[in-house]
Amino acid sequence: MENLVEIRNLKVEATTDAGRRLEIIKGIDLDIAPGEIVALIGESGSGKTTIALTIMGYARPGCRISGGSITVAGKNMVALGERQRAQVRGLEVSYVPQSAAAAFNPSKRIIDQVVEVTRIHRLMPLAQAREKAISLFRALSLPDPEGIGYRYPHQVSGGQLQRLAAAMALIADPKLVIFDEPTTALDVTTQIEVLRAFKAVMKKSGSAGVYVSHDLAVVAQIADRIVVLRGGEVQEVGNTADILSNARHPYTRELLSAFEPKARGASVVAVAESRPLLQVSGLIAGYGPTQADGLPLVRAVQEASLSLERGRNLGIIGESGCGKSTLARSIAGILPASAGKLTLDGRELARSARQRSREQLRELQIVFQHADTSLNPAKSIEEILGRPLKFYHGMKGKARDARIDELLDMVRLPKSLRSRTPAELSGGQKQRVNFARALAAEPKLIVCDEITSALDTVVAAAVIDLLKEMQRELALSYIFISHDLSVVEAICDEIVVMYNGRKVEEITPARSKVPQHPYSQLLFSSVPKLDPGWLDSLERDPELVKTYVHG
Repeated sequence: MENLVEIRNLKVEATTDAGRRLEIIKGIDLDIAPGEIVALIGESGSGKTTIALTIMGYARPGCRISGGSITVAGKNMVALGERQRAQVRGLEVSYVPQSAAAAFNPSKRIIDQVVEVTRIHRLMPLAQAREKAISLFRALSLPDPEGIGYRYPHQVSGGQLQRLAAAMALIADPKLVIFDEPTTALDVTTQIEVLRAFKAVMKKSGSAGVYVSHDLAVVAQIADRIVVLRGGEVQEVGNTADILSNARHPYTRELLSAFEPKARGASVVAVAESRPLLQVSGLIAGYGPTQADGLPLVRAVQEASLSLERGRNLGIIGESGCGKSTLARSIAGILPASAGKLTLDGRELARSARQRSREQLRELQIVFQHADTSLNPAKSIEEILGRPLKFYHGMKGKARDARIDELLDMVRLPKSLRSRTPAELSGGQKQRVNFARALAAEPKLIVCDEITSALDTVVAAAVIDLLKEMQRELALSYIFISHDLSVVEAICDEIVVMYNGRKVEEITPARSKVPQHPYSQLLFSSVPKLDPGWLDSLERDPELVKTYVHG
């Protein structure tokens, strides 16, 4: 059988800010057979997405294909002109992005965008294209397949939009579909539905696939073969089952070890008193105009109550939109709650951060999900870390400089990064700076809002290990907001499960480590396993899925 894709000695160069050429893909060879799904895995910066994009003859800004050949369905994508490549894209090769929201025009109806490629290439009449789109919506298990296409992108959920992006990629019957981290931003319950839909429709269509991901448990469910990448080089290639059960390369084994189950209850801080560090009672928070009862129109958090003991960690989990991050921001005072009571270390906290004392602000810090947007891009790392030292502790001069060095050392970053800006750091380094800024205040409690969701598995595991080390050394407590249950279980003693703005269950060692609420059970059962047959064997109550996933 002839290969659908043949890549030989592929090299890609990037231009640094200093104008120097840097080789980021270093002579890759790769074959993909018709109907085969190949996963490209590795940490951030390994070259996964760069290689996937070159299959379409595309190089990112600042990059160029500097050597080698890429043949897709007999066509040399490097040698073709841009107009000829445009004819291949959408017809022979299509693309499903990580962010479906960015792939859709918010001002146009979904179905008009899904069928657009058939109109550009004049493949079929509009009525026929719409009928085909509806059949794809049905194959992808989308609700109301006849009507969903006539909505606008903002009128469907994230999981639905991701499947609609897949329909847009499949509408022209391409020979190859490239999936670029398509489930990374989805909660686990939705992720399973999307993976099942992708797998079913790819099998039915007979299209080959390239699945880019850093999540081995996800690719185990969909890929026939795995290519392990690091630093622009192939470390290992093999059948999915062989890679998972008998990985040969040390780096592959390192990736696999990041998925090993961690024991719940990571806190090791000795507690001298039993008084709760944080108490939240009857908290109501939301958005929109205030109603006659003094409460917001949209109530994202409804009467939430929780308690956290000193030296322990509390996880708050649930699907996207359940109120996790709103609760975190209300505890931090960034989004003032409309009702309820907050107490930190026995003293009542004002609902708004603006009304809290400097000491209360120091004691409770928050680390945000995206370090890119929470670190000032115009400031150096030294300036970013120096600001809280001056604000909370009045540090200046040599004392401030010495403390900045200590903070960088604490988060395992070299002192040479002091003069750099955030843009010059990797994602993992930026998140460590984000964490170091919170540590600069010397807090008692740090709220971590999805701080590992944008990081690859290896870097995320290193950040979790860092949090544990800091807890041991500084007697910290954490509130950990996430939709990644494996991360929460690795660090938290108690877990609060939220759904539709309400706390539905609190899982504690004292009560039970086994979830009791049906929604909690659905969440925990939806965490992918490192077993290629897990997705096919997974049985979920259709009524629960209908209630909690499809709404």
